Amino acid sequence: MVKLVLLRHGQSAWNLENRFTGWTDVPLSPKGEEEAKEAGRLLKKAGYSFDLAFSSVLMRANNTMNFCLEQLGENDIPKSYSWRLNERHYGALQGLNKAESAVKWGDEQVHIWRRSADVPPLSLTKEDERWPGNQQKYLDLVKKGEMSMEDMPLTECLIDTANRVKPYWDAKIVPELNAGKKVLIAAHGNSLRAIVMMLEHLTPEQIISVEIPTGSPLVYELDEKTLKVLDKYYLKDRA
Repeated sequence: MVKLVLLRHGQSAWNLENRFTGWTDVPLSPKGEEEAKEAGRLLKKAGYSFDLAFSSVLMRANNTMNFCLEQLGENDIPKSYSWRLNERHYGALQGLNKAESAVKWGDEQVHIWRRSADVPPLSLTKEDERWPGNQQKYLDLVKKGEMSMEDMPLTECLIDTANRVKPYWDAKIVPELNAGKKVLIAAHGNSLRAIVMMLEHLTPEQIISVEIPTGSPLVYELDEKTLKVLDKYYLKDRA
């Protein structure tokens, strides 16, 4: 059996302000920092250790990973970062207050954008500063050959997010699990839902009801040969 731990980042500054965040690179709130540290303390108390960790290229996930690993005394383990583990891109909604958006477009429409698996929010234009192609972080990844201009979303639905997570999961994370490595993934609500969808073979209709709380380690016990899910639980429920 191998164990995989998924950790959604702690509360971010824009979570606190009830704003659509997506690929916007915002820091953790003070509460989010404490959530990340508490996740590490909980893992340490339960005797967990990790061989390597994966995260997105967004600071709220990176800092959550670092705060967690510091509590474990394991901040020097190998870490890998990928844009494919970024949060879902919320298109033209990014930066907007969720309640104000509901007033502008209607509760039902905003609910569809937020909760349907296959309906993306309003698209950005490539002239918009919120498009990743206008941000140095992602242009640097293009120069490194880690992504292309065509990879940069103007908006995404959950299925779009799952489709970009899958190649990274298959190529980078699955081989480590198959080798028996103890893996931590610190990422985001929707990129982690994409992984849950693959692990549990959920349909788009099933995954939209899955909620992953911030800063709470989600443990998967997997068959070491097939990676079939043998058990899953939030560590706080076993403490």
